[in-house]
Formats: sequence, structure tokens, C-alpha cells
Amino acid sequence: MNIHEECGVFGVIAEKPINVANICYYGLYALQHRGQESCGIVVNDDGLFVSHKDLGLVSEVFSRDTLSSLPASTMAVAHARYGTTGGTNRNNCQPIEVNHQKGRMAIAHNGNLSNAAELRSALELSGAIFHTSSDTETIAYIVTKERLNAPSIEEALSRAMNTLDGAYSLVLMSPQKLLCARDPYGFRPLCYGKTEDGVYVVASESCALHAVGAEFIRDVEPGEILIFSKEGVLSRREHCRSKEKKLCIFEYIYFARPDSIMDGRSVHAARLNAGKVLAREHPADADIVVGVPDSGLDAALGYSRASGIPYGIGLIKNKYIGRTFIAPGDRLDQVKIKLSAVKEVVENRSIVLIDDSIVRGTTSGRIVSLLREAGAKEIHMRVSAPPFLYPCFYGTDIDSGENLIACHHTVPEIAKIIGADSLGFLPVEDLGELSGNGDYCSACFDGRYPTRIPSDTRKNRFEQRLSEKTGSGSV
Repeated sequence: MNIHEECGVFGVIAEKPINVANICYYGLYALQHRGQESCGIVVNDDGLFVSHKDLGLVSEVFSRDTLSSLPASTMAVAHARYGTTGGTNRNNCQPIEVNHQKGRMAIAHNGNLSNAAELRSALELSGAIFHTSSDTETIAYIVTKERLNAPSIEEALSRAMNTLDGAYSLVLMSPQKLLCARDPYGFRPLCYGKTEDGVYVVASESCALHAVGAEFIRDVEPGEILIFSKEGVLSRREHCRSKEKKLCIFEYIYFARPDSIMDGRSVHAARLNAGKVLAREHPADADIVVGVPDSGLDAALGYSRASGIPYGIGLIKNKYIGRTFIAPGDRLDQVKIKLSAVKEVVENRSIVLIDDSIVRGTTSGRIVSLLREAGAKEIHMRVSAPPFLYPCFYGTDIDSGENLIACHHTVPEIAKIIGADSLGFLPVEDLGELSGNGDYCSACFDGRYPTRIPSDTRKNRFEQRLSEKTGSGSV
């Protein structure tokens, strides 16, 4: 089983028509680490929506000719996807576009609804016909349903939020406005900024703001709705503080780029702290500390500083292959072409090897083997996350424990399976040292879920339903 992240969302609004598609393109490039399955851009051409969406990386989906075919405009929304709910097909590409009685809407979503199955079933019983297998279409239906009776799109979104439960960071575009919203728990990050030319930009991470020349203003607060229009920026806060804040702690451990700031906390600093905790809780007698590129590097540096053991570049990553967590296919083959050991650094040395997580143990075992083949004398593996023990319902692709190695083996057993001389995980009680507070969700590690557990936890539940309907001729 692979673990995947959810998505990256992006939106832009300007006072006068500009090349918003190009801005989205660079924004998606900066968010490519959050999703490598598909991507899309929808441009608002004076109330008419023009879009391009397809499977693949940003560089594969958008050529120079494709970008030039999208019109200059004042608004656009964009999305990079790896879906935790919904299969790999073009129908699931986002942003999702909707035409309804009161106009048009395009919506990009990061997260997973914990009550998606119940909401979708109710909508289907009322006559709704679904064309995708993602949670995002459920959100689009509910917002559209509310919009038919609400005086504004922001009021419709606020009413929809009374129904939605779970994780959702949204960017939504109507003919006249750009909206963004974050669920009341704040599971997934969302922020906005402004360029020197007065262009407002909304993004999953602050690194995407910097990529397009926008200065970070602030994070969108949990439960907040921001409305960007000709009248400026308005904030609706009726859902703020209705729930206890629960940012996904794995954003700090793995998902986010290290140069991002989330809820006032540097991701780089959080990972340095993880390494310091590992050095304190799981010391090792070794010659060198080596990090697994890329998300293990900061924690390795933190371990080195705290322990006094020199930091070395013992693994080199092929920069032209994506994350094994995200890319489809056989993970063992991916590791072979993704990483190589630096023999001159690791030969005849005892190594502290730092990685961000162990899921099945397959990748970890292969990395240990690479170092052994390069002549490493001892390998003491340290992991900057606790063991995965429970499924996640909020956007991290862990939907059962059957393939999680920590559910079936002790730490010494895992060490033996992956071939390490010793193994230490970040203690779950020390996760607060990453976020700087206790306002985080760690349910995949400790089973403490902020929301009600979904009735149907299968990742492909909607994909199967669509297949069944297609086979029976009911769609």
C-alpha cells in the first residue's frame, strides 16, 4: 500500500485582465509535491469559464501553446491532484466546473470529507447524478443546492459548511468573485498573499505565493471564508472556533515543502525539531548522520546538531522522478531509480539513517540494502514520525491497517525485517514539539479522531459505485 497526499489548490484575482493562467502555472509548479496525478486550470473569461485539465505533471499537461490558448482575465483557479478518494481518470481532474440556474462555479478542493458517503447517498436519492468519484463533486453539489436559495455565493458556501464534516480547504470561483474556505478544524493548510501589482493569490502553501511574487499576508483561519471581489477582501467568520483546531501533523513531517510556513510555524524548523527529539530519545553510537531525500534531510540535520554526529550526504536523489509516496506503480522499482548511495561517504561507517516514515517497510528495506551494498558497517534507522497504526479519513491515503507494518510487528521485529541494526520512531507524545502547540491531528498515529468515523471507509467506494451503475445502464 502506498501513502499519498491529497492536493494543492491555487487561486488568483486581479483588478484588470492579465495572464492569470501563467500565474496559476507557476503556482501549480510550486505545489507539484502535493499531487502528481493530474492538474487543471479554469480561467474566468468575463463570466464564461475556459479550462484545461488532464492527467500528468504540470509540465506535461500545460505546454506553451496550451497556456497561450487560455485567455487573459481577472480570475482563475487551479489544482494539482492525488486523490485519496476517487480513481485515476480524467473525470476526477479538478477544478470541477458547474453550470446552474444562477450561473457558473469552479471549485478546487484539498482534503477528504468524513461524511462524504452519507452526503452522496442523500444527494443520489434526491436525483443527483455523479460523474466523478471524488469528494469534491459532493461539495460542489451541496454548494450549488444552497446557492439556488441563498442571496450570494458566500452565503451558499457558509450554509454548505453546516453540512460538510471533515477536511476541506477550498478555492471557489463564481463569475464575479473568488472565494476560499478552510474547514473549522483546519486539517489542511490554506493561505493568501498579494503581489506588488495588487494581485491577490490563494494557495495551499506559502511557497506557492513566493513562486509567483506574492507576499504572504496570513493563513486562512479554520472555519473562515474569504471573499475576493471588486469591493476588496471580506472575511466571514461564523464558523471560526466552532471546532477545536486540528492541523494534520503529517503536513509538518512530510507533505509540505520545507520553505513553507503553516499556521505561523516553519516546516523546516518543525523537521529540525523532530531530529532533535530523535537524538534525545533514540541516541546512537555512529560516525555520520544521513537523511533520506528530500523530507528526511531537515530532520537529519536536526539529529546531527543535537547529537554532535557529523551530517553527511550519503544518498543522492534522481531529481527527475517523483515521490514514491505519490507516484503509481511498483515502489521497489521506483526506489532503485530514485536513490543511490554515495560509497565514499558511507563505506566502513556506522550510520544514523533518518527518514520521515515507515509504511510497509518495503522502501525502508531497499534503502538499507543500498547502504549495505555501498559498504555501510552499521545502520541505525530513526524515523521522524511515530508508527502508522490507524486509518486516516482526512486526506492522507491510509485506509486500512492490514498493510501497515507497525500494526503487525514490534519495533525490533521491524528493524530485523528492514535490515537495520536498530530502529527508533518519534514518540507520539512528542509531536507537539513539531507544531509548537497541541493544535494538531495525529489520529493515524494514536487513533484519536476529531470527527465521527465514516460508515464506509473504502478508498474506492465511489469508484465502485460508478462502475456498478455504468454496468447496469443506470447512468
